Amino acid sequence: MAWSKEETISRDEMQAIQLAGLQRTVRYVYERNVHYRKKLDELGVSPEDIRSLDDIRRLPFTTKQDLRDHYPFGMFCVSPEEIVEYHATSGTTGKPIVVCYTRQDLEVWSEAMARTCAGAGIGRDDVVQNIFGYGLFTGGLGMHYGALRIGAGVVPISGGNTQKQIMLMEDFGSTALTSTPSFLMHIHEVGEQMGVDFRQLKLRVALCGAEPWSESMRHSIQDRFGIKVCDIYGLSEITGPGVSFECVEEQDGLHINEDFFYPEIIDPDSGEVLPAGEEGELVFTTINKFGQPLLRYRTRDISRLTYGTCSCGRTLVKMARVSGRSDDMLIIRGVNVFPSQIEAVIMRREGVSPHYMVVVERKGAMDSLRVKVEVTEEFMIKAAADILKGDEFDILEDVAAVRSKKRNLQHDIKDVIGISVDIDLVPPGSIPRSQGKAKRIQDRRPK
Repeated sequence: MAWSKEETISRDEMQAIQLAGLQRTVRYVYERNVHYRKKLDELGVSPEDIRSLDDIRRLPFTTKQDLRDHYPFGMFCVSPEEIVEYHATSGTTGKPIVVCYTRQDLEVWSEAMARTCAGAGIGRDDVVQNIFGYGLFTGGLGMHYGALRIGAGVVPISGGNTQKQIMLMEDFGSTALTSTPSFLMHIHEVGEQMGVDFRQLKLRVALCGAEPWSESMRHSIQDRFGIKVCDIYGLSEITGPGVSFECVEEQDGLHINEDFFYPEIIDPDSGEVLPAGEEGELVFTTINKFGQPLLRYRTRDISRLTYGTCSCGRTLVKMARVSGRSDDMLIIRGVNVFPSQIEAVIMRREGVSPHYMVVVERKGAMDSLRVKVEVTEEFMIKAAADILKGDEFDILEDVAAVRSKKRNLQHDIKDVIGISVDIDLVPPGSIPRSQGKAKRIQDRRPK
């Protein structure tokens, strides 16, 4: 059931809201931000030139580099007195990207997240165990605001503390979880060791996001926990989580809160706007934001847009699950490879876990891929059953079942990505776990 009337209005009504928001935003940034005024002047575009939604193509793109170049506050459009909250990215490539919120921005963010919760069927009777990290990361507080607005009870435990997470699920009667999918899989792994049957708990739904994941991963989480899992999408530069969300009725595509965030799909090379249904890079313009509005922000996420009325009743445009990122995309011997493609193959195979690492190496003049995949405890025991002695790693290399498993994985992955890979099957627990976004790639090529 939709949370707000804007989720079910006609396309004409939505476009009227979007045009008014776009015109207001262009005028606003031109008057208040030196960077955008300079960009628009260079293009010969004035706020009065935006007369239709198609005129958005005349506006400049904004990139992550723009935000880095104007660190910390150069992209803000308000005075410090108007800012009520700051957030920032992790800064793994240098100084963090800083984002800010006015009181009105927090209201919009809370509304977007309330819609996200409602889309998953979360309401006043639910207890939401919020495992997303609090602090400068936008995930934890964004989810917190939305759950409060919807009227649910919130357990603000944040990430980590795996055994305590499980204890609170049992003792507090948590009905909804919010987490990265990889950490939920880790929780289940630890719970199994503790003898916990998650299907006997009150859990019924999870909202997962903050990292690329596959449909196979969704099915695995649903089967292990006995719950429904809905995908959510967001990025700090636009607002945090709440940009789009899946509905529990279909679990097929994410409804974009397009009265707040105007979406486009472009060709990542040419920058040309692509028609609905074609896959390309996702671009957003914030049309109801005041602290740090952005024009045509290039997310580098690969998706596509589809229009129509969902069986849940929402008319919001849908974006397909992100298949990868254009800047995180690996180019191996001329072939574009996304880790999520490899994950989908791994998740279909018995005897291996969802914990893996893609290692990129250079052998001579050629790039190569090596995929390290953990086997399950059950597979390990079965493979070692006929071995009377030997080191654990020797067992893994010597057993015929392991060689067969490696060949099958190599064959399946090559079928999907089009190039050969090397497979290393490694013992359970040997790939480092993450309590936040899972790190899936080790690029060892010379810089």
